[in-house]
Amino acid sequence: MGRAKVTLPTEDVVRARAEALDAALEAGGDQLDPATVAVARQIIAKVGERSALAGKHTVIALAGATGSGKSSLFNALAGRELARVGATRPTTSSPSAAVWGDDPAGELLDWLAVPRRYGVSAAPSEEGLGESVDSVGSLDGLVLLDLPDFDSRVMSHRAEAERVLALCDVFVWVTDPQKYADALLHDEYVQQLTGHSAVMVAVLNQTDRLAGRAVEACREDLVRLLRADGVSGVQVLTTSVATGEGIPELRQRLANAVAGHEAARQRLSADLTAVAGRLRRGVADREVTLDAGADDQLVDALSRASGVPVVLGAVDEDYRREALGRTGWIFTRWGRKLRPDPLRRLRLDRVPSQVLEQVDPLDVREVVGRSSIPAPSASARSAVKLAALSLTERAAEGLPVLWAEAVSDAAAPTDDRLYERLDRIVVTTPLRGNPPVWWQVTGWLQWLFGLMTVVGLAWLVALAVVAWLQLPPIDTPKVGPFPLPTLLLVAGLLVGLLAAGLARAAARVGARRRRTLVGKRLRIAIADVADDQLVQPVRGVLDRHRDTREQLEAARGG
Repeated sequence: MGRAKVTLPTEDVVRARAEALDAALEAGGDQLDPATVAVARQIIAKVGERSALAGKHTVIALAGATGSGKSSLFNALAGRELARVGATRPTTSSPSAAVWGDDPAGELLDWLAVPRRYGVSAAPSEEGLGESVDSVGSLDGLVLLDLPDFDSRVMSHRAEAERVLALCDVFVWVTDPQKYADALLHDEYVQQLTGHSAVMVAVLNQTDRLAGRAVEACREDLVRLLRADGVSGVQVLTTSVATGEGIPELRQRLANAVAGHEAARQRLSADLTAVAGRLRRGVADREVTLDAGADDQLVDALSRASGVPVVLGAVDEDYRREALGRTGWIFTRWGRKLRPDPLRRLRLDRVPSQVLEQVDPLDVREVVGRSSIPAPSASARSAVKLAALSLTERAAEGLPVLWAEAVSDAAAPTDDRLYERLDRIVVTTPLRGNPPVWWQVTGWLQWLFGLMTVVGLAWLVALAVVAWLQLPPIDTPKVGPFPLPTLLLVAGLLVGLLAAGLARAAARVGARRRRTLVGKRLRIAIADVADDQLVQPVRGVLDRHRDTREQLEAARGG
């Protein structure tokens, strides 16, 4: 089209870019602008349909406002009267097509939904052109469309013009000295096609109405307006059907567009670049990289909400209860059995861990049911929300609003499923372990000390009964100055009580260790839940954002 040489993508590249755009829409989902997504899907469909119909035809549309002389220009280019011309009122209600060459274009025109079709000789008459057309070359393969006015008061005419403009390969904007600066042309059409300068021609028609340097002044002003619209490098021609001025130059531009059979790919490539660029404005240049797992603040909040402090208190009490029940003084340990089981009180002791290992994770709830841990308080839930908010604020840093909202929604603990999952974690985490060896050793020693106490006491009672009945005295062995029965009784009592005191101290140490061990187990399990339920969904949004950006860059041809 008389511009600087542009590297054109191949058909495979255009198709690959359309696939990348489709992948970007899939990844972006609701976080992309719906109106632009709808346009992008239309362009993706158009790439497939237009590529299948490419052939050797190039579709060039004459578009303009009422009275700009599109139909007259259409007839002049065709070399004969095809379209009805009106001076002031719009006369084109549906597109008309002039087809150069012998290759059938019926399927393409059916896709364009153009009802009026005319065949034109590949060597049109020079009558009325005003200049020789020897340098034009062949227009074979040109499909020239005369569109309804895009400023028509009849909305169906405007809609039809916009529909065909979305499908054609090359735009020829036809304007006149009175309407070349019209806001509708520049704001609604040209500015929306800023990346399509390679497939765009501007024509200042009806220049016979101007005199002298006024024609060049209007043309330069139109160039200025196009640059202000963001369109650079567009060829601006001046024409007059009445005098034939500029018609050969316009035909030359059309012949150049047809000769390479590249305009269709240029238009599709420009469409992909433009719509991907519009979508790209709704995507940030980078994403935050989250840590490998949930942070301490979030795990702490979830631990409190799931009742871990209550559970650890019960674990501590349960350990000491069981330890003293096995290692305490033999004569008082039975009383501990009357005390309530702290884990049973929370319904955390019903299923041994060995059984849980054989149960499908999906069936755990049916086997173990719910715990009796108090439901998370309002303050605990608020702490979880604050921790999740901190997570989302870090993750959403620098993201556009829709993506930031998606991050926030992904990590919002708004339902009870999270807390049910936490309860299941607490219920299924092993809270007890194998009895320590010292329990068994101390237990046997306590039985020994108890036996010593009982034997010593019974012996002394027997001696007392013999003395009371004034029976012959029983010889009592001694250990040093102490009678053996007295030594057995005193030693059994003192050593048993001492061993019980040491066992109590050891139980406190063991309870702290058990508490720490169970706390680590629960924290790891809760961190996994936090990662699965909160962090991973946020990371998923960030991954989608990255995929969307990368696919949009590919769709733009970057």
